[in-house]
Amino acid sequence: MLTCVIIDDDEINRLTLEHYIGLTPRLELKASLADGIAGLAYLREGPPVDVLFLDIEMPHLNGLEMLRLLRNPPEVIITTARNDFAVDAFELRVTDYLVKPFEYGRFSQAVERVRPRPAGAPDAPAGPASADVFVKVNSRMVRVNFDEVLFIEALSDYVNIVTAQQKYIVYTTLKALEARLAVFPTFVRVHRSYLLNTQHIESIEDNTANLKGGYYVPIGKSYQEGFFKGLSKM
Repeated sequence: MLTCVIIDDDEINRLTLEHYIGLTPRLELKASLADGIAGLAYLREGPPVDVLFLDIEMPHLNGLEMLRLLRNPPEVIITTARNDFAVDAFELRVTDYLVKPFEYGRFSQAVERVRPRPAGAPDAPAGPASADVFVKVNSRMVRVNFDEVLFIEALSDYVNIVTAQQKYIVYTTLKALEARLAVFPTFVRVHRSYLLNTQHIESIEDNTANLKGGYYVPIGKSYQEGFFKGLSKM
């Protein structure tokens, strides 16, 4: 059983979430609150909960501002009518991001991403339940499973995110994306122009990593010592 709280200033949205929670046997609703200030007080002073269903656009204190003020937030599922806050939300390590209106099936999928807290475990900051990260491709926010990413290549003001099946051209820098992927230890900088996912290395020859799908990534001279030292510990 997962205890949960709703914080959303829209009454219809709160009622919808309350209904969905009532349909889900593993969820137990503890509070349904209409603004970020009340939500902040409840989460700071009340009993710990497992899941927070959080709207973003609210008066006085928006959802992301509220989340930044919490020292030990529960796992967070964002529920919002806007898709342009996804990057900021996932940088705060939310579990999922639901764009209103959403059906019960999508709600259930988000709940399945929540990891139950072991009995007696201390409160801990929310962390990603999967390797999914939203990136902006042209005008769309696209969910990319970074477990499937082979490598990331810098292209001036863009990066090329490469999987075995697809490539994503994203307007960001390699340095900025490297910071966002710090929670994924398999991604390492091996060249000033490349981030490499070490779990997809098939072999290394002449300071070149050979990857699944016939891809090759060079290992820069200044990165070789640290890379090989880290590789020996895997």
